[in-house]
Amino acid sequence: MDPLIIARLQFASTTIFHYFFVPVSIGLAFTIAVMQTMYVVKKKDVYRKMTKFWSVLFLINFAVGIVTGILQEFQFGMNWSTYSRFVGDVFGPSLAIEGLLAFFLESTFIAVWVFGWDRLPKKVHLASIWLVSIGTTISAFWILSANSFMQNPVGFEMAGERAQMNDFVAILTNPHLWSQFPHVLMTSIATGAFLVAGISAWKLIRKHDVEMFKRSFRISIIIGASTAFMMLFTGHWQAQYLVESQPMKMAAAEALWETSEDPAPFTVFANINTEEKMNEYELQIPYLLSFLSYNKFSGSLEGLNQLQAEYEAEYGPGNYIPPVKTLFWAFRIMTGVGSLLLLAALYGGYVSRKNKLPKNNLYMKAMPWVIALPFIGNTAGWIMTEMGRQPWVVFGMMKTEDAVSPSVTAGEMLFSFISFTTIYAILAILTIYLFARHIKKPVFLEETPHKTNDPFETEAGGADHVTG
Repeated sequence: MDPLIIARLQFASTTIFHYFFVPVSIGLAFTIAVMQTMYVVKKKDVYRKMTKFWSVLFLINFAVGIVTGILQEFQFGMNWSTYSRFVGDVFGPSLAIEGLLAFFLESTFIAVWVFGWDRLPKKVHLASIWLVSIGTTISAFWILSANSFMQNPVGFEMAGERAQMNDFVAILTNPHLWSQFPHVLMTSIATGAFLVAGISAWKLIRKHDVEMFKRSFRISIIIGASTAFMMLFTGHWQAQYLVESQPMKMAAAEALWETSEDPAPFTVFANINTEEKMNEYELQIPYLLSFLSYNKFSGSLEGLNQLQAEYEAEYGPGNYIPPVKTLFWAFRIMTGVGSLLLLAALYGGYVSRKNKLPKNNLYMKAMPWVIALPFIGNTAGWIMTEMGRQPWVVFGMMKTEDAVSPSVTAGEMLFSFISFTTIYAILAILTIYLFARHIKKPVFLEETPHKTNDPFETEAGGADHVTG
């Protein structure tokens, strides 16, 4: 057994599983904040009920996300100690600020929000959930600032065999960070929104609490349509940045072996032969790749073979071509998912506006399955981001094969891999069970006014009973 292969498999499994929960926390926090804002503005108890219903799913997801994040951190010391020593002085400030500022902001105001119902003035209570939403966004920003250093190292100097930060502003202004962060934020909010829309559709098909879930669907599908639309633009900007900063990654994503003609065609499908370094069959759209890369119908892109020769001249002998087939299809899955989400959201907005939701059974039956699409797209995006950087763990500075812990045996890595995977499987089963248990329970909207301890609340709302 090769310790490097096991370490990489464990990193992939822990990262992918943890990232199932991160975008849901970001997206649900934002969507719930919008719902509670509607309650404060419109003073209708249906918005209060929907806020409380979705908050249970948010809290379950948030709790499991913390556990998976902690487990993910353990592997760096176990499997990647050389890498940890190399980047520790650079990553330290970003990760410390993420923990001390963002996570404490989230956890503090989650407690205020959960226990503040009917104890705080409504606007103060509303501010607490918006601070939670801001906290989840700030947390993503600081984590991405560390990841961006791996993609585009800036703001450091070498101190022996370790990278040492010498310019914190350069870390925060890393162009890779600002090309990546808006796209990650939009995909995260979309993930939470489509989760709400899909579950709302499931409830509407079964005619559970129709009024509440019609409004939940309408709010979430509007958020989903807006973010899906922005996903296309932010993804386009990020791809254009990568054409300039990581041309090998984009050449692999296009299975472009030789420098393209001018203008460059976009390859829709290809039968890729990695051994011969060629495509045996291609289905292409003329001019499109040039337009996507440069916003004009002219311009060529360097091919993998030419870039390989350039990298060998700069970094020495070695194979610098990432897994082409994986990146080629991951890129197309990611962009295909984004397009499907936009179409689903636009049509959902239309039928919602026309008040046809309960009657539109075919579309509504499909929406619960649409919940899976953002997770598929997010996973494909991170596979492209991380595998497209190979063979580097820190681009141009440290190769992945040099980052693994030298003293950890393959057997020890295999044991931790099996242990972590088992824990994740248990957490997945528990999360699905808790989600399903809560979703299946009805929410009754009663007409009797609820009592409140809020001195600023003068209007009568509905009863505050949420079953489950």
